[in-house]
Amino acid sequence: MTATLKIGTRGSRLALWQAEWVRAELARRGVVVELVIVKTRGDADVDRSLHELEGKGFFTKEIEEALLAGRIDVAVHSLKDLPTRLPDGLALGAVPPRADPAEALVTRLDGVVSIAELAPGGRIGTSSLRRVAQLRYLRPDLEIVPLRGNVPTRVQKVKAGRDGLDAALLARAGLERLELGGEIAARLDPLEVMPAPGQGALGLEVRSDDARARAALAPLEHPPSARQVAAERSLLAALEGGCQAPVAAYCESREQGAGSRLFGRVTAQDGTVQITASAEIDERDPAGAGAAVAGLLRAQGASKLLGR
Repeated sequence: MTATLKIGTRGSRLALWQAEWVRAELARRGVVVELVIVKTRGDADVDRSLHELEGKGFFTKEIEEALLAGRIDVAVHSLKDLPTRLPDGLALGAVPPRADPAEALVTRLDGVVSIAELAPGGRIGTSSLRRVAQLRYLRPDLEIVPLRGNVPTRVQKVKAGRDGLDAALLARAGLERLELGGEIAARLDPLEVMPAPGQGALGLEVRSDDARARAALAPLEHPPSARQVAAERSLLAALEGGCQAPVAAYCESREQGAGSRLFGRVTAQDGTVQITASAEIDERDPAGAGAAVAGLLRAQGASKLLGR
């Protein structure tokens, strides 16, 4: 393969880390790669919480348009940002090995290593509706402060106590990829604060008919990670939730050969009600687990909580 493969990415430090990782992995296999930075609406509008913006695909739409137009050959996404329904003509080309999907607590307070240890009335930052809802369920006494910006910026705001912030929730994977793991006060149990569907995973998107790009990406596919995100994204799709809906998912893997289980959660935006369900994952049909858990959640009132 001698032609250059153009990879599209956002310009944030984390997005560039992810794209550079893909480029390095492809280069090891003899593929010549060029990075193309694409600015998205989510990058441009940083003054409002994401759930206040209209539509979907805040961090993906413009990159997908470049892919469809042929300006790039591969789009590198944080999979949690990628809508479950892809535009006609596009497909998920590969899911590389997934990092830890857990949430992490970052705080400026010495000795605080859990959400429970934050003082009553403490101020915690996030702009994720899923995190907001779960925090309100766990600690309705805390004040939740909107927090946008790239990962290093959010960490700096917490450490500086900007807007009176005591702490924030961020994805552990993003912190560790940017060598900010030392700022993590605690890795949160995914069954305490459940992550977003696909969190910690990359999604490499291609044109459906681009056999060259598909062949180049094939060695990067990690089947266990792909099965996990297929189950989680199936759950999100079945509940008709977008990437900013208060829908959470987590695949708990057991010892080798013992299988895995999908957990799903929907939380009322005001935190008054939270429902959780789970089902075993059939490796031959991981999406079936997502549909099964969605059915269990709907039976407990998920549709009402999601305003359906």
